Amino acid sequence: MPFDASELHAVVFDMDGLLIDSEAIYLRSSVDAAKALGFHLSDDLYKSVVGLPMKAGESIIRKGMGSGFPFDEFNSKMHELLEIEFARQVPLKAGVEELLAHLAERDLPIAVATSTSRKRAESHLEHAGVRSYFSTIVTSDDVSRGKPDPEPYLLATKGLGVSPQSCLALEDSHNGVRSAHRAGLQTIMIPDMLAPTDEISELCIAVMESLHKVREQFLVS
Repeated sequence: MPFDASELHAVVFDMDGLLIDSEAIYLRSSVDAAKALGFHLSDDLYKSVVGLPMKAGESIIRKGMGSGFPFDEFNSKMHELLEIEFARQVPLKAGVEELLAHLAERDLPIAVATSTSRKRAESHLEHAGVRSYFSTIVTSDDVSRGKPDPEPYLLATKGLGVSPQSCLALEDSHNGVRSAHRAGLQTIMIPDMLAPTDEISELCIAVMESLHKVREQFLVS
């Protein structure tokens, strides 16, 4: 179905790597936490869990690092480093503020569908100065099945009171794109740490280099 901005009823955003420029911080904190315990966590292993809920990511990290890896100590150290990083700044991705202001001018309702916890999502959006834009926030605490399952996006569109087919999803991860597409949303990928594969590109109506481009090419009507 061709995209028609005039028929768009709502937009759902992923958070990490899409709204918040946080994936590099998560990667750095994860690698440094593993290193502090005498282990090497590869970039590829970290990237394999991008967009997944915490429990699913934990399972992959445990398997990838081996039975001798002290995951609980690693997780505690990683979150300690994350708190230090995010206490300094919760950086927004380029184009976020302009896009949110544009959607507010059009009176389009917007939501967040994220694989992170309610506490962390609310904190990050508040400290980044964008919490007030979102009428609905769906987190890992709200779903029984996280991305790539469609549940997060179905719950977000239900909260917004719109049909999935009339809603645009903005995602940066493969599992996020799969989730949004399976829920029936028209999906645009704005890659962050992960480049789109052929499979992922086919699930999107477009792959764009930035949120600036999304606003200029898809949301001006």
